[in-house]
Amino acid sequence: MNKRLLVIAISLFVIGTSLVVGGLKTSSLSSTPTVTTSSIPESTNSGTLGPEGQKVVITRVIDGDTIEIKEGVKVRYIGIDTPETVDPRRPVGCFGKEASDENKKLVLGKEAILVKDVSDADKFGRLLRYVYINQENGNWLFINDYLARQGFAKASTYPPDVKFQSQFLEAEREARENNRGLWGKCQ
Repeated sequence: MNKRLLVIAISLFVIGTSLVVGGLKTSSLSSTPTVTTSSIPESTNSGTLGPEGQKVVITRVIDGDTIEIKEGVKVRYIGIDTPETVDPRRPVGCFGKEASDENKKLVLGKEAILVKDVSDADKFGRLLRYVYINQENGNWLFINDYLARQGFAKASTYPPDVKFQSQFLEAEREARENNRGLWGKCQ
């Protein structure tokens, strides 16, 4: 266990050091914030990916807002909620399959950076994280924002994890005004 913690600490130090040395840069894919491998864009007002970012590979997509990483660890996206697809007590929600399929297309098998807000996990034991995916052009796509901005998710805030609350509300508003995704199909 101590060896594992040492490897994680060294990895986080290396990532943090490369981010500090790399400086800030921004780019965009439509209006969805992206980041270079050295920073989070200024438009997210979140600071840098520093030591709190965890580099992982996404091994499974459970639904539109939940993924799995190595050793079966489940991760729930902070600040958004997609229509239900896997809860046996509920019917599949309108646009739920599309949200799940989009999430799968975006993240499955890809390298990601997971960033914690305040809470580590929810009552179901899932890690709560903001998720960034490395794109082919070298930029990082902010998945939580992308899903809300493209109409695959609604903004959904559970304090104390509120760092991007206003950004996600703005992303949802943009999607709703442009009838994207569930906003155009599920009214």
